[in-house]
Formats: sequence, C-alpha cells, structure tokens
Amino acid sequence: MDILQALNQIWQTTAVNSITWQQLVMMCVCLFLLWLGIKKQFEPLLLVPIAFGGLLSNIPLAGIAGPTGFLGIVYNFGIQTGLFPLFIFMSVGAMTDFGPLIANPKMALLGGAAQFGIFATLIGAIGLSYIHIGDATPFAFGLKEAASIGIIGGADGPTAIFLTSRLAPQLLGAIAVAAYSYMALVPIIQPPIMKLLTTEQERKIVMKQLRPVSKREKILFPIVLLLLCALLLPDAAPLIGALSFGNLIKESGVAERLSKTLQNDFCNIVTILLGLSVGSKLSAEQFLKTETLGILLLGVIAFSIATASGVLLAKLMNVFSKEKINPLIGSAGVSAVPMAARVSNKIGLQYDKNNYLLMHAMGPNVAGVIGSAVAAGVLLALLK
Repeated sequence: MDILQALNQIWQTTAVNSITWQQLVMMCVCLFLLWLGIKKQFEPLLLVPIAFGGLLSNIPLAGIAGPTGFLGIVYNFGIQTGLFPLFIFMSVGAMTDFGPLIANPKMALLGGAAQFGIFATLIGAIGLSYIHIGDATPFAFGLKEAASIGIIGGADGPTAIFLTSRLAPQLLGAIAVAAYSYMALVPIIQPPIMKLLTTEQERKIVMKQLRPVSKREKILFPIVLLLLCALLLPDAAPLIGALSFGNLIKESGVAERLSKTLQNDFCNIVTILLGLSVGSKLSAEQFLKTETLGILLLGVIAFSIATASGVLLAKLMNVFSKEKINPLIGSAGVSAVPMAARVSNKIGLQYDKNNYLLMHAMGPNVAGVIGSAVAAGVLLALLK
C-alpha cells in the first residue's frame, strides 16, 4: 500500500498528469514553428528561439515562464523594461548600411508609406471595441491599446515592444509574439501581396545603379538623424539614438572591436534571450484568448496594409518619375531588416535572373526602420 501511495504521489507530480488540451495545442503550434525555422529556414534566428521558448512555457508544473522561472526573469528584465529593443537597435545600426538611402533619398517615401499600416490598424482596433456579443465586449481596446496593436504593421519587433511597454504593458506578451512571428513569416506573407499588386512587366524593371556614397556622408548621417529626432520628436530619441550610435560606431572606422561586438556577440546574445522570452508568452493560458487572437488578426492586417502601401506608392511614383522604380522594392518599406529587402530581391530574380534589387530595396528597408521609430515617437507624444 505504501508503494502504491508513493507511485501515485509520483504520478501526481508528473507533467503528463497535469497537461491540458490547450497546452497540447500550443505545443503543436510551437513544433510547427520549429519546423518552419529548421526545415524551411524561415528566419531561424528568430523563429527557433521563439518556438522553443513556447515549448518551455507550456510544460505543466515547471513554472519556467512564471515570475520566478528563468524565462520570466529574463522577460521582466529585458522586455518589460524595454531594454532589449534598445540593445537590438544598437546592433541593427551597426549592421546597417545607410548608403542606399543616402544615395537615393526619395526611397524614404516608400519607408514612410509602409507606416500607413500602423495607423489604419489603429483605427481598426478601435472599431473592434464596438463589437458586442451579448453583453460582452471581447475586444475592449482603448486608444493606447489600439496604438500598440497598430505598431505591429511596421514589422519591427523592437519598436513594438518599446511602444507597448509604455502604452499598454498588459498586452506586451501578445503583441511581442505577433510582431516577431510576422517578422519571421515575411517570406510567406509578402510575396502573394507583391505579385497581386504588380504586373510581370513591372517586376522586370531594372533600376539604375546607385551613386557611390562618401565616408563623410555615412558618418554625418547618424549624427544628423539623431539631432533632428531629438529636437523634433524627443519621444523617439531612445530608439533613434540606439540606432544612430550603432551605425556611427560602424561607419567611424575607429572602434572596430565595438562594431564587431555589436554585430556579432552582443546581437546574438540579445537575440537568444529576446526570442526565448517572447516565446514564453506562447503559453496556453495567455495565448488562447479572444483578445490575443484579435491582436494576431489585426497584426497580419496591419502587416499586409504596410506591404501593399509601399508597393502602391512605388507604382504611383513611376507615374511622375522618368527613372522607373521596380514596385517590388516598395514592400521593403516595412522595417524587417534585411528580411524584407531579401524578399524583394528574390521575387525580382524569379522574373529576371540578372535583376538584382537588394541594394535598391535596402533604401526603403532602412527608411522603414526609421519610419517605425518615428511613428512610435509620434504615438508616445500624443498618448503617453
């Protein structure tokens, strides 16, 4: 009898005895994300840590994602405080070449156009608040919550985390998961929209080679960018400042060790911790909620509108421009660097094997990073 009681006590402490069907569903979702990251290689640097963090968070009784669990501690330190987004922006700055944007400044318009997705979804989120099912309002989003959801349209995970941590921290987990999931799924979401809105002839447009950009221009750019932002929009200064610092370290050429650290070790460490902690919010009790599903739906709408806006503006610019723009690069206006630019280049090569669009697409791509940070600053200034 004592042996049976001991065995029963052991059984009661196992995760198998406590697992719910919701946790099983989320484990299957996480395994699918792992498959996409490993087998299909859809942004594995993001998707693999996020998916694995999701698996860890759905193990019953382990408490890994709880306040005292190691993922919970990392989440509170880096995401709840907004530190990880700033760290990531430093690394992005150190890895980014602003040369294509400096050489062709009008590409900034395409980066700006992609921000339409943010504000269109903000309005949509507010509209959902008027939906009633009986006496219940499943999507009770206020203006701050709607702004935080809308920023997903920028396809910029760090900016989404930074803004949400200040405006709607209660939605931080769901928005972080949505933003980074859609960033990782850029190769799936964008191509159908790009092909739908362009003709085969437009996809074959060959763009003029960019002019060389001097070292002086590259050094001055992050300094001027920071000063303009600090003077005109101080709320965006932390993000723009981190981006500018990383880029200046790279372009100055006098701090190569710091530049290499930001580009490699520092970025990799922060990416691992950020991915795991974002994945910790894939737990069944937090994820399988009407509110979270609404955020995911609005997020993909925001991302789709942002992609479409960039492509359509490129087509409009061609009406008034002598030098034609391949509309495919308009989709790179979302700030998923350099994923969106690579997708533009890949689709272009499908229709002309000699038409390399990567450097042209990097112009709107880095402009999108700046644009999403500026949009976040505008929303903070209006709503904080």
